[in-house]
Amino acid sequence: MSSLSVIVPVFNEQDFLSESLDRLISTNIANQILICDDGSKDNSLEIAENYKKKHPNVVVLTKQNNEGKGSALHIAKEAITSEFVVIHDADLEYSPNDLLEMLKLAERNKNYLILGSRFIGSKIRKNIYKRTLYANKFMSAFFSFVHNIAVSDVATCYKMMSSENFLKLNLNEKGFAIEIEILAKFLKVGAGVKEVPISYEGRTYQEGKKITSKDGLRYLFTTIKYRIN
Repeated sequence: MSSLSVIVPVFNEQDFLSESLDRLISTNIANQILICDDGSKDNSLEIAENYKKKHPNVVVLTKQNNEGKGSALHIAKEAITSEFVVIHDADLEYSPNDLLEMLKLAERNKNYLILGSRFIGSKIRKNIYKRTLYANKFMSAFFSFVHNIAVSDVATCYKMMSSENFLKLNLNEKGFAIEIEILAKFLKVGAGVKEVPISYEGRTYQEGKKITSKDGLRYLFTTIKYRIN
């Protein structure tokens, strides 16, 4: 099987980071785990450093100031050593077991972005809020229309591609709109997008969910911005 680098952006995830990393490590799929701490104010960085001491494939990268998920992804680029790369959020909403199927598809389609969709297939999904569901479906339909491609879940965390293609992406967004920028810019360097059903268990804002309606508006603006640019 091809090698895989997993980028884990982190900001104040002390309550979830250990279990999230344990789940990821238990799959034995990651040749390299890049924990990118985006200026956490809690014990997230300490937790990450402890995993680095125990696991030789764990790399910890840090930023002094919090700027957003996109900013955390930026610092991972120069550290990637594997053939493929994927993003895995530090919370417990996604199951790293789904990465195995995604990697198999990526190996057969090396010039495609493999997107883990929460809205196709029959995988187990829990705690999907109606407002989030409808907003995501609208944003996905809007992106599909603007970019002339069928994509069911633009806001999904799980986006896998060859490291060669990832390094071609000149990414600028610092916040959650990085999800749109990655897709839009990949379409200009890669062959297209292939989707794989994934499982999902949403968390509440009380549990630390960070994306807001303002981010949704930014998604729409960014969809147009990177179609033109």
